[in-house]
Amino acid sequence: MKKKVLVLGAGLVGNAIAIDLAKTYNVTSADVRPEALGALAQHGIKTCQADLSDLDLLHALVQPFDLVVGAVPGFMGFQTARTVIEAGRNMVDISFFPEDPFLLDDLARHQNVTIVTDCGVAPGMGNIILGYHRPRMQVQSYECLVGGLPIVREWPYEYKAVFSPIDVIEEYTRPARYVQNGAIVVREALSDAELIHFPGVGTLESWNSDGLRTLIHTMQGIPDMIEKTLRYPGCIEYLRMLRDSGFFSKEEIDVNGMRVRPLDVTAQLLFPLWKLKPGEEEFTVMRIRVKGIEDGLSVTYEYNLLDRTDRATGTLSMARTTGYTCTAAVQLVLDGKFTRRGISPPEYLGEEEYNFKYIRDHLAARGVHYALTVKE
Repeated sequence: MKKKVLVLGAGLVGNAIAIDLAKTYNVTSADVRPEALGALAQHGIKTCQADLSDLDLLHALVQPFDLVVGAVPGFMGFQTARTVIEAGRNMVDISFFPEDPFLLDDLARHQNVTIVTDCGVAPGMGNIILGYHRPRMQVQSYECLVGGLPIVREWPYEYKAVFSPIDVIEEYTRPARYVQNGAIVVREALSDAELIHFPGVGTLESWNSDGLRTLIHTMQGIPDMIEKTLRYPGCIEYLRMLRDSGFFSKEEIDVNGMRVRPLDVTAQLLFPLWKLKPGEEEFTVMRIRVKGIEDGLSVTYEYNLLDRTDRATGTLSMARTTGYTCTAAVQLVLDGKFTRRGISPPEYLGEEEYNFKYIRDHLAARGVHYALTVKE
C-alpha cells in the first residue's frame, strides 16, 4: 500500500513537488485557490481546496497522512509547522519562515516526529553540502552565491518571481547575517555588492542576504560563512530606492483617510510585473565553495549549478532545484533512512554519506546537476 503524502500549497514549487512524489506515493495537494489545484488532476493527484490558515482545519486535514510537505508562503510557515507537529505528523518544509525553527524543537521531540526545515535549494542544498563536509575536514570558510533569474532581461526589473513574491521582498528588507572571523555580523540587505562572472550566464551582481539561517548556530566554529543573492547588474539601485523610500514598509500610513501599508500597495503593483509569461523560461545559478584542511592539506570543494526551465514539461528551474531537494528528503524520511526526531535543518541530512549521495543522485536523475571541482 502506497504511503500517503499531503502537500500544503499548490504554487509553482508545491506543484512540482506533488507531481514528483506522485510517481511513488499517494499524494494529495491542498490550497485555498482552486485555479492552483486545477493542473494536478491529470497527474493522478488528489486535491483539496482548504484555507490552510485555519489551524483547526489544518490539524484535522493532516491526520490521515504519513508525511506532510510544507510549501506555503513564509509568513504562514511557522504556524503551519507547529500545527503539523501538534498533530503528530512528520514533515519536510520549504516555506522558509523567518522564525527560528528550533523554537519548535522541544515540541517536535515531545511528539516524536521528524521535521526537516528549509529543505530547498538555498537554504537547502547548500546546507546539505556543508553538512557533509563539516565532519570530514576542518572547514575554514563557506560561501554560497545563488539566484534565480529570467532568461530574457525585461526592463525595468529584469526579474521574475518564481516563488512567493512576498517572500522575495523579505530578502530585500530583512537584515543579513553572516559570520566573519568567528563573529556574527549583521548588515542591511543589499549591501556589499560585487560583480561576479559565471560561465554560461555572464556577469551577475551579488549582495548580502539572510540565507545562512540555521548554519549560524549549527556550524559554530567555522570562522567565515556567507550567502549572497545574485541578480542582473543594476538591480540593487532600484531596490534600495524602493526600500529606502518606504515602498516595502509594513507600517500603516494615512492616504485620504484610509490606513494602508505601503508594502501592500507595492505588492499589488509589482507582482503582476514579476509574473512569468506563458512559455517564458528562467534559470538557477549557484556556486558553493567549502574551504579548509583535509588530511593535512588545504583544499577547496567547489559545487556549481546551472539549471534551466525543463522545456519538455514546462517545470521551472527554481521549482526543480527547490522541489526535488525536498522530494529527496521526503523519500529519505519515508524510507526510514533519516529518523532524527525534532527539528532537523538540511545540514543534518548531509552528515551521513548515504543520504548525501542519495540526494545528489536523486537530483541528477531529474537533470539537476551539481558539478564538483576539487582544488588543492
